[in-house]
Amino acid sequence: MRTQGNSCVKSLAVLALVLSVAASSKQSLANTPPQSAQGAPSQTAAARPVGTIKSISGNIITLTTDAGVDVTISVQEASRLVRVAPGQKDLKGATAIQLQDLQVGDRLLVRGKLADDGKSVLAASIIAMKKSDVADQQARDREEWQRHGVGGLVSSLDSATGTITITTNAVGASKTVVIHASKDTILRRYAADSVKFDDAKPGPASEIKIGDQLRARGMRGTDGSELTADEIVSGSFRNIAGTISAVDAGARTISVSDLVSKKSLTVAITLDSQLRKLPPPMAQRIAMRLKGEASDAAPNAPSATPSTLRPGESPAAESFGAGRPSGGGGDLQQMIGRMPPATLADLQKGDTVMIVATEGSATAKITAITLLSGVEAILEASPKGTASTILSPWSLSGAPGGDTGSPQ
Repeated sequence: MRTQGNSCVKSLAVLALVLSVAASSKQSLANTPPQSAQGAPSQTAAARPVGTIKSISGNIITLTTDAGVDVTISVQEASRLVRVAPGQKDLKGATAIQLQDLQVGDRLLVRGKLADDGKSVLAASIIAMKKSDVADQQARDREEWQRHGVGGLVSSLDSATGTITITTNAVGASKTVVIHASKDTILRRYAADSVKFDDAKPGPASEIKIGDQLRARGMRGTDGSELTADEIVSGSFRNIAGTISAVDAGARTISVSDLVSKKSLTVAITLDSQLRKLPPPMAQRIAMRLKGEASDAAPNAPSATPSTLRPGESPAAESFGAGRPSGGGGDLQQMIGRMPPATLADLQKGDTVMIVATEGSATAKITAITLLSGVEAILEASPKGTASTILSPWSLSGAPGGDTGSPQ
């Protein structure tokens, strides 16, 4: 509909950002559906849900919103349907489409009003992004973060100059990188109890703390010691190394005896948790690097398959050569991602594991983001309490996205 003129174009500019961000991270932003689109009537009865098509039956679309709520969309004859590319900020390049052009998995923003039943939306206009276009953009984003990203632990902050110093520990070596942030730098913060980057939300620089995991993307200095950031993603995580003392398959939890604190921790394993088991030869090679007995060449990666890592970058996870762009065969996180997934049934009492987990809260269990077993040799070779920091919580398969104006 063009009846709202410039206000429609303005909202679409914001919408395209929402769709582009949601396409790679599916996070909820300011124009995530208002409460009326989620089943509770509002005074205006206006609705603007954003989400992914779950099913299509006739002229009825079931849309799973970015808040995780299914909304029924009724497409009328007068409904206007257009398609935009990820990152597009207005309707100048939009293509008119028909209902039959939509497919399950496509991203939509629907503008309309809440129906009388209070549970569905009568669509006035629908703006769509093709699932395949979203996937292509995600791949480009992933490559961009691998080529131009750096990650590590925050070691110092200077709010006056807008600089953040991180330490990248490349399995036995360490390097400091100074991150320069500006008013144009996109800042996002990982949710405290979340396993997925999808839940990362915009957050001010004041939320970044010393000891946080941080990943930044931007222009590197010639020697790799500085980076001018286009985007920064940060979060607080727990790194744990220990021995499994119990496995509760029904509750999907494991009990781990922390080697550092000597305390027992309950760790939840969700369907989003990344579980891997290191083959002994790979564990030995990593252990040799920790001991400083190997050459600078990184271990050979297993056969290349798409990476499925979890969000974040630990001090050692940037690459085996600190400060170098990740994405090559030496990136430990990529090697882990290429390994066949393990399952909860593969974990046994007595197994030694390294875990990156959510920070958790006073009322919640910690939840595993990445769990790596078969790590005995690594624990024996590493300084006490530092082994688990070679794991990363970040996901380069759903690379941190942002409203940079480029498609996300």
